[in-house]
Amino acid sequence: MDKVASAIADPVRRDILMMLRGTALTAGEIARHFPISRPAISRHLRVLRESGLVHDELTGTRRLYRLDPAALAELAEWIAVLRAPVGWGHRLDALETEVRRTRRERAQPGATRHRDRTEDTA
Repeated sequence: MDKVASAIADPVRRDILMMLRGTALTAGEIARHFPISRPAISRHLRVLRESGLVHDELTGTRRLYRLDPAALAELAEWIAVLRAPVGWGHRLDALETEVRRTRRERAQPGATRHRDRTEDTA
């Protein structure tokens, strides 16, 4: 997960990943979209390859780069945990307690009536 997080920390690499969504491109095709040198693009592609976010395949004389979103799964799960509200377990336990109390009161009609009378006199 650390390699993936480091790889996507750079805005150029994030742009490359967006470019590779749904398509395969050569390093030259990718480089045309950036005002940096081809060797710099190659270094970015190497980082993406080493993190598992991009795979390359040799097709004839061309090397095509493809996105592998599976490498994002662990990071996405970690982010989902961070985004989940804290304390849901506690809230669900409290809800369960309230449901049981309500069922108990409905099963004992006299207890509910007694309670209503005390509230009326108060």
